[in-house]
Amino acid sequence: MGKAPKKKNLADKVRKAKAATEIKNNPFEVKINRKKFDVLGRKSKHDVGLPGVSRSKAIIKRKETLLKEYKQKNKSNKFIDRRLGEYDAKMAPEDKILQRFAIERQRAHGKRDVYNLNEEEELTHYGQSLAEIEKFNDTVGSDDESEEKGLLSAELTASHFGGGGGLLRKKTSGGYQEDEQGGQKIKSRQELIEELIQKSKQEKRERQVQKEEAQELTEKLDQDWKSIQALMVKKTPKAENVDKPEEKAKPEEYDMMVRELGFEMKAQPSEKMKSPEELAKEEKEKLQKLEADRLRRMMGDEGGDGVQSQVHMSADDLNDGFVLDKHDKKTLAYQDGKWNIEEETEDDKEEEGESEKEEGSEAEGENEEGEEGSGEDEDGHSDLESEQESENEENDEEETLNREELKARQEAAKAELPYTFAAPESYEDLKDLLHGHTPDNQRLIVARTQKCNHPSLAAGNKLKLQKLVGFLMEYMGELATRSPPELGTIDKLIPELYALCQMFPEAAGKSMQSILGDAAHSMEEAVEVKGHAAFPTLDMLVYLKVTALLFPTSDFRHPVTTPALLFISLTLTKCLVRSLQDLTSGLVLCCLAVEYVSLSKRFLPELINFLSGTLHLAVQDKASAGCMVVPPFRLSGKYSDLLVLSNSESCSSWRKENLPLSATQQLELKSDLNKDHYSRLNCLSTCLDLVKRCCLLYKDLTSFTHIFQPIRTLLSKHLSSHMLPSPLQELHSEILEAISSASVTHTRLVFEKKKPIPLKLFTPKIVEVLDYGKKRGSTREEREKERLKHKYKKEFKGALREIRKDSRFLAREKLSEVMNRDAERKRKVKELLGSLATQEGEWKALKRKKRK
Repeated sequence: MGKAPKKKNLADKVRKAKAATEIKNNPFEVKINRKKFDVLGRKSKHDVGLPGVSRSKAIIKRKETLLKEYKQKNKSNKFIDRRLGEYDAKMAPEDKILQRFAIERQRAHGKRDVYNLNEEEELTHYGQSLAEIEKFNDTVGSDDESEEKGLLSAELTASHFGGGGGLLRKKTSGGYQEDEQGGQKIKSRQELIEELIQKSKQEKRERQVQKEEAQELTEKLDQDWKSIQALMVKKTPKAENVDKPEEKAKPEEYDMMVRELGFEMKAQPSEKMKSPEELAKEEKEKLQKLEADRLRRMMGDEGGDGVQSQVHMSADDLNDGFVLDKHDKKTLAYQDGKWNIEEETEDDKEEEGESEKEEGSEAEGENEEGEEGSGEDEDGHSDLESEQESENEENDEEETLNREELKARQEAAKAELPYTFAAPESYEDLKDLLHGHTPDNQRLIVARTQKCNHPSLAAGNKLKLQKLVGFLMEYMGELATRSPPELGTIDKLIPELYALCQMFPEAAGKSMQSILGDAAHSMEEAVEVKGHAAFPTLDMLVYLKVTALLFPTSDFRHPVTTPALLFISLTLTKCLVRSLQDLTSGLVLCCLAVEYVSLSKRFLPELINFLSGTLHLAVQDKASAGCMVVPPFRLSGKYSDLLVLSNSESCSSWRKENLPLSATQQLELKSDLNKDHYSRLNCLSTCLDLVKRCCLLYKDLTSFTHIFQPIRTLLSKHLSSHMLPSPLQELHSEILEAISSASVTHTRLVFEKKKPIPLKLFTPKIVEVLDYGKKRGSTREEREKERLKHKYKKEFKGALREIRKDSRFLAREKLSEVMNRDAERKRKVKELLGSLATQEGEWKALKRKKRK
């Protein structure tokens, strides 16, 4: 199981042999495999088995392999011996030790050589040898004159800081070197200093000369460049420069984009997106506030939050909200015939007393002035009185005007539509709520009812609005049945019904399903009793139109639109055409059917049949037509000539008009057939328009030409276009062109070019059997294949058996681990409890001693 077996030595063989003899002598360890029958010439290898031995061997093998893998599971740390030759069995132990020692010495030698500076190796600094740098041969002048500041030559260092003449033996650039061994005289310190000064002056002179030469060369180069530059630049004459205007450099595209981005509007932080619940709450609060304002205006209350009192503001007002806490103006009063200016006190009672005294003093002063006054004063008082009278009259007029305005506002508030409405509990409540209002006001009432009773505002509002959906549908049906039908009101209410349908699709679907189901049942009952049924009334047509607006018509199967489409097909098939009113209802149903299948392009044979029958009604000579008519139309009869045109003069004055839905109730055939050409032409125009739309809709069908062949025959042979008005003649030609231009893409049906499969014969296959259990007559490859299959099954069963045994072994090991852990935990718990009991006993004994 993954690991190579160990080598067997002599001791193992002896022990194994001994154990085998002992086991074989034990009858309880031996199992005899009985045979059903003996076969001559066949050797049996497993007559006698030792299950105990094989079981113990398997357990030992699993402990050495599977158990070790289980214990090392989820453990990444391992001890790996990486010593040289540890896993090489061919190497002797002495060779391993010698090679390990040599490698260790090499590693130690390499580490020591990192910091071992031998004399043979030459050290450098920026590519220059350190030995040459230490000689200090570079001569440097004074600090002021040297270009490289901070560098001292060896001679200067020796002269200023000592060191003798031994360091200055190298020959310099202006002097010579004296050798002691040659017997020449050694220079004194003073001579060396003078020589050094001369060298520095000479070097200074040389640098000055070089600088002057570089300056001269630079000036010369500048002059030469100016002369060359004049040749390179072509100068235009001044006259040409004057004539030509200066062309401004066009800005680059990058600069223009940078400027545009600089002046671009910066993104402004937007408000937080509100949830539908928050929006519904805000709408309700807004409507409640408007309703409270309307009620207040209706009661004549001018004071409130909505009315702002006009306050006079002077031109010097800063409008900064500053208001004085107290009234700082001083009161003007008379006392003993003189002005008396007194300030207000904080006490209100004192103010009232002072005001009374001031009024008394004013009265006395007025009396005294009246007695002492002259005629001029009397004239002045008369003018004042006249002014007061005029002011009083103006005030009375303003009061009457205010009362009239207040009454007008009250009447307007009463006539205004309320802003909040309670959800109707029944259909009668909805009728009372909408009765007497215009279509726009009815739409507003429904919208405000929906906003005031949003499902997120209260627990029972959802059920109320679901009921409102059914009430609105019933109300639309009643509006369609009135005379005249109020189709404008229905048109206004459809958006609100659509909003409710989006909010409660299940409730709207159930309401429409019940309406369609009732209509279908009543039609089926009429067909069973009479054999035919009447066309649906206007309210049912409105319901079918509303279904197409509220629910998707392109679905393959829908719980509302699919029954509606089936109802339309049933109506076009079972309802007889007995008047122009019935024909108009049928054409309206055809329009609805085309609208239903405009996206899905589903083929409706009832639609094509009804249009073909309608065109057949316009054929005058039906006997020569030779075409079949499918019910609900008849080849001949009382109502087979509804669309026959007998007066060609009325065709010239006819103008195309759309058929309204109300025509299904108002359009009736007159007793004189020649007086109703306009209605017939309108019906015929609608029919031809529908045929054209169907041609465009079904042109991709492979059987398009065969489906529209009867219509093509009627239009080309029996319904001539010279009897029709010019608009209908154009439709006539367009339809024929669309049908004839369609390409035939289908091919004829042929049998499939394939050899037929013969039937299975149940003749038995006879196989010659020479030996029991062995089949003969097969090839060598088949026998090899059978042998491999048998071997595969055998190995597969053996692998499954081993996997089950491994699983049981691991389960036993896990159980033993759990039991060992539990036993260890119990032992520790017992030890802890024992130590606690010992401590408790000692503490109690100590306590008893203290009591004694």
